[in-house]
Amino acid sequence: MPGTRPWPRASQASLKVALSDGTIAHMAIKIILKEVEFGVGDRIRVHQKIKEGDKNRESIFEGMVLKIKGRNPGKTFTVRRIGEAGIGIEKIFPIELPSIEKIVVVKKGTEGIKRAKLYYTRTKSPTEVDLIFRRASTRANEASKPKKVLRKKR
Repeated sequence: MPGTRPWPRASQASLKVALSDGTIAHMAIKIILKEVEFGVGDRIRVHQKIKEGDKNRESIFEGMVLKIKGRNPGKTFTVRRIGEAGIGIEKIFPIELPSIEKIVVVKKGTEGIKRAKLYYTRTKSPTEVDLIFRRASTRANEASKPKKVLRKKR
């Protein structure tokens, strides 16, 4: 049939991956690095030590985590921020990079985010991204609340 997909549509259940040894693992939505847990959608600040000749300096890159990709030891995470004149800047950091001194979580993402890769935020303005996260957090809060049962009067 034209227009139909041969595979099922991605959903929350598709975040589980069957490994070769028979166990089930979740896709990388959260990661622990330098005793700090962060995930996709979090706003983080990465402190990186850079050596230029005889001098050492510290570079700080703050932005939103777009994706976490790969397996150890080649696991990476991508951080995106908006630079001068509204131009997006993305950096890919390997997990095993020795120059990363510390990572600070500035703002946690929400549990209502259903995607492992947030590529769609590239085309959105920062205010639109905040609106998406606000909607997702209300969706997560509503899901955690018990629903009221209405009973008919006799």
